[in-house]
Amino acid sequence: MNITIAPSILSANFGEISEEIERVVEAGASWIHLDVMDGSFVPNITFGAVAVKSFNKPQGVVFDAHLMVVHPEHHIESFVKAGADIITVHAEATHHLHRTVQQIKEYGVKAAVALNPATPLEVLDWIYPELDMVLLMSVNPGWGGQQFIPAIYKKIEKLAHKFHEQGLAIPIQVDGGIKPNTIRRAVSAGATNLVAGSAVFDNGSSTAEYREKIQALLQEAEQGVLTRSQIV
Repeated sequence: MNITIAPSILSANFGEISEEIERVVEAGASWIHLDVMDGSFVPNITFGAVAVKSFNKPQGVVFDAHLMVVHPEHHIESFVKAGADIITVHAEATHHLHRTVQQIKEYGVKAAVALNPATPLEVLDWIYPELDMVLLMSVNPGWGGQQFIPAIYKKIEKLAHKFHEQGLAIPIQVDGGIKPNTIRRAVSAGATNLVAGSAVFDNGSSTAEYREKIQALLQEAEQGVLTRSQIV
């Protein structure tokens, strides 16, 4: 089971965002999570496609655009042009989810769907084979630094079992409250891609500090992998 740590630049220093991306990539990150918020679907406002296009994107790095916006179908093209490699939309934010997923894939990028904590997994039952990833929110979206909602461990496990039963190899991304004390259990439940914001960027600013934090997360995740293999 390959584990991916996707640092969220929501917690980075926005005054030197391209430099922050370079530092965290040098520290070992291969994914950069872009939390896009519109002030409508969620209370906060962050940045849009124009800003993303201005970020320096290191070669080989995945730009993971998480659109926490209403009517995400209106913004897909601009984020593809800005350099997104995978676009995640919320099931709660669009009336025609299947059509929106198809629209993303027509641009040649990967498509994912996010579910808020209270949204049941069943809303995706008919489109799982179309997806390249599923994102389970482990906090209520809108701002960083929140605590992991414990009930989401069971939700991750339920989704992992669903994929296993259907023979689907779809990555499960978890976003919110991922820290050394939560990542092991999330991975044990079945998560394979973990978004980490404050756990990487808080109280640090150098490549060495970011490397230490990413390694600490990976070490805990590896213990979760061992526990998961015992369960399966």
